[in-house]
Amino acid sequence: MPNARIFQHGTTASQSGKARAGQWVLEHEPIEAKRPDPLMGWAGSGDTEQQVRLSFPTLEAALAYAKREGLEPLVVPPAPRRLILQSYAENFR
Repeated sequence: MPNARIFQHGTTASQSGKARAGQWVLEHEPIEAKRPDPLMGWAGSGDTEQQVRLSFPTLEAALAYAKREGLEPLVVPPAPRRLILQSYAENFR
């Protein structure tokens, strides 16, 4: 069972730049379920590894780190990018 997830950082729909689009991110899978705080009602847990997000320039670097730390990573391949070409005049049709 994987205990870490490696995926490629993407951009939001409102961003057009590609500054960090090529980076790979390693996130730890949750060890315990979140539970509501009785006083405030916020969700939380004692698992501090969920707060850690590590960025790597390549997939190979992320996999090497996971192997060195004894993690079983699940690699999520990036979604294919679709480029829709249209002219400005098509907004008014």
